[in-house]
Amino acid sequence: MSSEKIRIFDTTLRDGEQSPGASLSIAEKLEIARQLAILGVDIIEAGFPVSSKAQFDATHLVADKVQGPVITGLARANEKDIEAAANALEPAKNKRIHTFIATSPIHMKYKLKKSSDEVLKMAINAVKYAKTFTDDVEFSPEDACRSDTSFLVEILTAVIEAGATTLNIPDTVGYVLPYEYGRLIAHLADNVPGIDKCIISTHCHNDLGMAVANSLTGVRNGARQIECAVNGLGERAGNAALEEIVMAIQTRTDFFGGADEKKPLTNIDTKQIYKTSQLVSQLTGFLIQPNKAIVGANAFAHESGVHVDGVLKERTTYEIMTPQSIGLGGSRMVLGRHTGRHGFVERCKQLGFKLSDAELEQAYQRFKEIADKKKEVFDEDVAAIIGDETHVVEKIYELKYIHVVSGSGVLPTATVKIKVKGKMKQAASCGDGPVDAAYEAIREATGQSPELENYSIRAVTRGKEALGEATVKISRDGRIFIGRGISTDIIEASARAYLDAINRMVSVSGKDEGPEIKAEL
Repeated sequence: MSSEKIRIFDTTLRDGEQSPGASLSIAEKLEIARQLAILGVDIIEAGFPVSSKAQFDATHLVADKVQGPVITGLARANEKDIEAAANALEPAKNKRIHTFIATSPIHMKYKLKKSSDEVLKMAINAVKYAKTFTDDVEFSPEDACRSDTSFLVEILTAVIEAGATTLNIPDTVGYVLPYEYGRLIAHLADNVPGIDKCIISTHCHNDLGMAVANSLTGVRNGARQIECAVNGLGERAGNAALEEIVMAIQTRTDFFGGADEKKPLTNIDTKQIYKTSQLVSQLTGFLIQPNKAIVGANAFAHESGVHVDGVLKERTTYEIMTPQSIGLGGSRMVLGRHTGRHGFVERCKQLGFKLSDAELEQAYQRFKEIADKKKEVFDEDVAAIIGDETHVVEKIYELKYIHVVSGSGVLPTATVKIKVKGKMKQAASCGDGPVDAAYEAIREATGQSPELENYSIRAVTRGKEALGEATVKISRDGRIFIGRGISTDIIEASARAYLDAINRMVSVSGKDEGPEIKAEL
């Protein structure tokens, strides 16, 4: 196998954000893009510019502000989409237009209502038009794995002649199994004229739980780019998970063709994986399951007596990689109420957070509040505090006081005081439970009554003094807004999360962004 570097194409901001319920503001997309650049991804698919004004603006901002990776915009095989992508990508130093059209019989007949000859012509014209804006053009035959193989060979040959430089082979509906996908990649590599001058890419969905396995099998058979998303986000069951792809390649360099096992086959700084995973989880509101590979809370936990005994004697008996390799600290520093500013700042640096003086001050003040309520503040608490204090929008509504009465045989009642543009508003209300009562009181005080779509609460760390993190999803006019809040009191955390979501909702009210078109590969 070739020891050529494997390119990591991240689609968290495009396909990942299409996860049902996921919603990112333009500022949040930029924050994730900057972290992806620090992580070391080779290509960032910043969005689908033609689909909405917000998508266009986010892609343009990422293209303008993020240095290092190639910035990519998605476009269907028509001039309007391609022009929108080109305009959005205009500020980027390194840019790529990614155009696609469906090639499977079922898609051509029922979705496109076009013949294979018409699809072939559209693909050629799209690539030629994209080449007038940039030399770096990627082409994807949507639903490639259910397409006729001879037609795939024909259309890929044609787009290479038209100027395509990357050929992506999507398993759009997560249908094929690893052997089949590897065989398809190998067949195309052997039978498409000129494909040796292009990069073959994978883009696998996880409907049958095969996205990572299929992607890696593609690499074994000649692919040198993998399209994936942080935490496996994406349509339906999601995409191949970036963190699993990268650590599989790093852990098994011998299997993937590395001539030197110490020389990485990707450009990823794996010590940034955990931080990136947490950031995406916090901003999208998608919690990471404890048994999630690589980044789950239990990924490096050992409870079985036999396992613990083995790890204590020799780590490699049960661990094939180290927590440090993904950015989890080897030594856990415990902070407390007596920790000064310097100690807090140093721990933030050790955890990989780069904050402005204002952000550090804000986070430190919140840290002191938390430290007064719990004896020990762990790394996970610090990460949650920073996430809560730095990922905020303008606080139009600010919680100043909450009091809840609840218990067996007692009607749950909540009283809140909320600062609204310098003025204090107080409201009291009853509900089915303490959280419902608090939310009713907040609705009365703010005059805002969005639909509550989802609510969850989790303990950031273990123990009775654990910091609680609440995540709330609300909706208005079909748009989803996600809010987060932390506190040692779960009712306060819930109230903070609800107000955070309302502030996000109000901050975009009146901004007509139009309906967003969804695109899937």
